[in-house]
Amino acid sequence: MHNSNTHETLVLVLAIGDGKPLLPLTARRTAAALPYAGNYRIIDFALTNCMHSGLRRINVLTQYNALSLQNHLRAGWSIFNTDLGEFVTPVSPPINEHVSIYTGQANALFNNLYILASAPEDTVLLVSGEEIYRMDYAAMVDYHLQHNADVTIAAIDRETALGGSFSAHFAAVDTELTEIVGCAPATPLPPENGAYGPMGVYVFKRHALVEALVRVGAEGTSQLGVIDLIRHEFLGRGRIFSYRFGGEYGRVSQDRYWRMFDNLDDYYDANMDLLNLDPPLDIYQADWPIRTYQQQRPPARTVPGRSCTEGICVNSIVAGGTVIAGGGVSRSVLGNRVYIDDGATVEDSILFLGVTVGEGARVRNAICDRNVQIPPNEKIGLDRERDQARFLVTPGGVVIVPSNYHFDV
Repeated sequence: MHNSNTHETLVLVLAIGDGKPLLPLTARRTAAALPYAGNYRIIDFALTNCMHSGLRRINVLTQYNALSLQNHLRAGWSIFNTDLGEFVTPVSPPINEHVSIYTGQANALFNNLYILASAPEDTVLLVSGEEIYRMDYAAMVDYHLQHNADVTIAAIDRETALGGSFSAHFAAVDTELTEIVGCAPATPLPPENGAYGPMGVYVFKRHALVEALVRVGAEGTSQLGVIDLIRHEFLGRGRIFSYRFGGEYGRVSQDRYWRMFDNLDDYYDANMDLLNLDPPLDIYQADWPIRTYQQQRPPARTVPGRSCTEGICVNSIVAGGTVIAGGGVSRSVLGNRVYIDDGATVEDSILFLGVTVGEGARVRNAICDRNVQIPPNEKIGLDRERDQARFLVTPGGVVIVPSNYHFDV
């Protein structure tokens, strides 16, 4: 990205989802604040993309259960220099004569027209904070500016999108929308890849976005997504371009990995993807490190338990402060300060911060939210009927243990 563009682009990160498809994990946090890969939060990927792209004027639109997200933004993303016009600022729904909530993406933009209308930037980058991917936004902004576009839509092909549960979204793409996404591509959109859909990244001329929102008004934006706003207000009226995700442009290595989270199985699978022999997402790229907030904790370690059995960890991600004391862990993602006691086993599972697995306990195909204390000899994920009586079990068979769950012992 050219340096001259850095302060001419305002970023809006949407973190406004109610998180209902991901309950109970989102009972106390928004989806954007969900842990991922042991160390990270989901929103870290959008913010990291901004940081490496030189885009450091960022408003994060928050709404439901936002405290955890706001704490994370304060602790992990207060890194920019406000004296240089850089910021990451959470923005809650405005309160006028009554308390309002955002009823959709376009409505969130309309309710923050005061930010857009008074912003000095000429360009607005709009992204979701609830998706996992790596992307050089600077290349897309440059493309948008080179073509003097009113709006540029990042397009993702069916093959890449169907790595998640995106089929329903493609089924909803009508002929008109396909024409929108397929016009004037940055790189050819090969017909053999089938349909292309919007991946939730957009670049607007600021004044064009403001004018469109004013035309539609509060009531008109109440149920509109961003792509609906583009269809109704820009098609036939403005210059619309598409930009292919995972193409040859940009500095980030093109793993072409993108995941959204329609349900708990999507979330589980996205974490498990990282444990493949050849992971589809490269979180280890040296020149594109994912930034997050990490408290100062000692290194993870394995140690013999009371029975002198060695702690064993196979093909797993293990965050700082975790101790495997005579237990066994395989194909799992362990967050910070997890403790696996003597003789306990954890397989194909995700354990959040502060989880303890008691002596001799067995955990399989489970997600355990923060601070869950699993008693000795407990079994999770081995008896479907018993699990369903106590916990939510996903269609994919993943057992969800909510935070601070109290076991009967």
